Amino acid sequence: MRIYLIGPTYPFRGGIAHYTTLLYKTLKKKHDVEFCSFKRQYPGFLFPGKTDKDCSGFVLNDNNVNSILDSLNPFTWIKVAFKIIKDNPDITIIPWWVIFWTPQFLTIIFLLKIFSKTRILFICHNVAEHEANFTKTLLSRLVLSKGDYYIVHSAEEKKNLINLIGNRPIKVTFHPTYEFFNTGEISKNDAKAKIGINDEKIVLFFGFVREYKGLKYLLEAMPEILKKIDVRLLVAGEFWDDKDEYLKLIENSGTGGNVTVIDKYIPNEELPFYFYASDIVVLPYTAVTGSGLVQMAYGFNKPVIATDIGSLSEIVIDKETGFLVAPKSSSEISSAVLRFYESSEDELIENIKKKNHRFSWDLLVEKIEDFVR
Repeated sequence: MRIYLIGPTYPFRGGIAHYTTLLYKTLKKKHDVEFCSFKRQYPGFLFPGKTDKDCSGFVLNDNNVNSILDSLNPFTWIKVAFKIIKDNPDITIIPWWVIFWTPQFLTIIFLLKIFSKTRILFICHNVAEHEANFTKTLLSRLVLSKGDYYIVHSAEEKKNLINLIGNRPIKVTFHPTYEFFNTGEISKNDAKAKIGINDEKIVLFFGFVREYKGLKYLLEAMPEILKKIDVRLLVAGEFWDDKDEYLKLIENSGTGGNVTVIDKYIPNEELPFYFYASDIVVLPYTAVTGSGLVQMAYGFNKPVIATDIGSLSEIVIDKETGFLVAPKSSSEISSAVLRFYESSEDELIENIKKKNHRFSWDLLVEKIEDFVR
């Protein structure tokens, strides 16, 4: 099968870049795949973080990538379209996660629909953005309605997509795991030494800090947790919200001695230290469409506490691979953390190992192949 894949990869950072690269590496084992990436992703003034470039020393990349697409240069959009037309693939795969890519993808798809018979497959990381509004929803509908096939990562996202564009050929498959980051097991003590922490019990909040990720509810749960056990909360990730608001919350709760905040993008080579040093990962999200963080935690055999919403409630099996809590409930978060430390961690880890086959990249490729069959 001939496939044309569009999406970010190194030198750009983040989950979508990792996802697209790992998908490409898996697809090309069996198929003839052309990978078109970005020359420029976002203009600086639109990107909420410090940079969209990956500063890691250990990177996930592939040499056979054509970095053609410049988000601000329409001539490159047309160039990509006519390259696809010339290559005549059976299927063209496009990721969808943010409305910034509306004009670029619409231009490419418009030309493909006129001059090519290739079928368009959207992999929907977010059917609609996390902070969606009427305009964003309208633009998502405009782009996604032009597809032929769709892959989503939860049953709820399938419902969202049907509500947006009607009944279409849609397949649901779990977001695959990021085992790439697990380069070899590190002892808990060595991992703690690498990040300068020596507490016995460590709870991890990992990733970009944005309002919908609900960090404030985890911080509000800390006083109740500390009444029963001595634990450290490790917050590791770049702040895309006002950091001072979170620091005030920590100060006012009197938990500053038990909270470590590392405000930076964690490079790939450092990432394993945070997971191996920690006992459990907490995702107190208030809204979610898709997230690869649970699968990242599972890649390190770490149990997860997550809110019972969206894809999280389909991935985390309550009391087997972690614990589910109500959104915006600090009391349930504190209870879940305490319940974890009272339970058998080894049993949770064994359950995770048994269930990890659900997050295979090969399963995702099989879903893609099914469309063409």
